[in-house]
Amino acid sequence: MRIIKKLSEKIAEEIEDAGCYAKMALEYRDQYPELARVVSNIAQQEMDHMQSLHALVVQIIDQYRRTNGEPPAAMQAVYDYLHAKHIDDAAEVKAKIAMYKGQ
Repeated sequence: MRIIKKLSEKIAEEIEDAGCYAKMALEYRDQYPELARVVSNIAQQEMDHMQSLHALVVQIIDQYRRTNGEPPAAMQAVYDYLHAKHIDDAAEVKAKIAMYKGQ
């Protein structure tokens, strides 16, 4: 399903952008606290976007299952791989955001 591929790419982009903003927040926390606060907020917003897109992917896959049964094994394998990668990448970003917040 092309839509799952497209959404997975967008999820990866959101995570990558969030990571860049979180890194920036950590880098400039002491020198430019207002900048760090703003980019930390943007990082969290990007993660919220990622969550919204992920929820849509789950919804689309569930609808596909109800209509057509299980997706083809190859498609499911690709999705499972990307999903695991997204989880790992998102965890790294969440850790950076938490470090910025001092948690």
